[in-house]
Amino acid sequence: MTNSQPDKQKRVLITGGASGLGRALALRWAKAGSQVCIVDKNDERGAEALAEVNACGGEGLYLHCDITNEAQINDVKEVLLAKWGGVDIVINNAGVATAGELESETIEQWQWILNINVLGMVRMTQAFTPVFKLQGHGYFINIASQAALTPVPMMASYNASKAAVVSFSETMFYELADYNISVSVLCPSFFKTHLGESLRSSNEGMRSVMNKLFERASIDAEGIADITYQAVGQKQFMIQTHKEAIKAFWLKRFMPQAWYLNLILKKTFKLRQQGG
Repeated sequence: MTNSQPDKQKRVLITGGASGLGRALALRWAKAGSQVCIVDKNDERGAEALAEVNACGGEGLYLHCDITNEAQINDVKEVLLAKWGGVDIVINNAGVATAGELESETIEQWQWILNINVLGMVRMTQAFTPVFKLQGHGYFINIASQAALTPVPMMASYNASKAAVVSFSETMFYELADYNISVSVLCPSFFKTHLGESLRSSNEGMRSVMNKLFERASIDAEGIADITYQAVGQKQFMIQTHKEAIKAFWLKRFMPQAWYLNLILKKTFKLRQQGG
């Protein structure tokens, strides 16, 4: 395992860094000797993750922050400017999950997930882009999902929110390149994580299906974090983590559309029946 990150990527901020993938990312960068700021709403888990960061070679900091609150984000920025003098990497990881049929998902549920998964990322990006421009470098790592690239039924609002993250990330890549600001977007498939804890769904069948998919995953958060770390070292824009998901992505791109849609209809038949 190599540590291929340059010196200018040592001050790292991670939203939703107290558990799941966020915690794994925090520990991966900490093992490389980075300063890691964990941003989260769960203070108890935040304290636990902070202790782990410090124990494995990093220099940790925990800050309470709700990414739907612009004032709290600005407070985080001011603290880091005062303590670190800047930030090298912002990992927009905080996110939630939803599931259910099209007609059962309320507008309130759509607003909830978009406010966190999309607008939370927009708020963070707007807060830290001026910091990156002023210091002459920076790196945004945005956490999307394979669901953004090859969506499945019964997850409309989640699919849409993560597709927006991919589109937003590509726009950021073009717009910020002239300022020496890099962008990557991570699109993992199912992996063992705490995301199921935040899942909102009025369909108990779908809740059960989603929990089984998380539990049966062949890779854990630590594996995803290591793949991400290595890919960022190469400034890879889109980071995919699962072989089958990568295969599905390329099938969608190059196979006739009708053929691909019929294939997914067959593969998701059981999912639609269990969720219905």
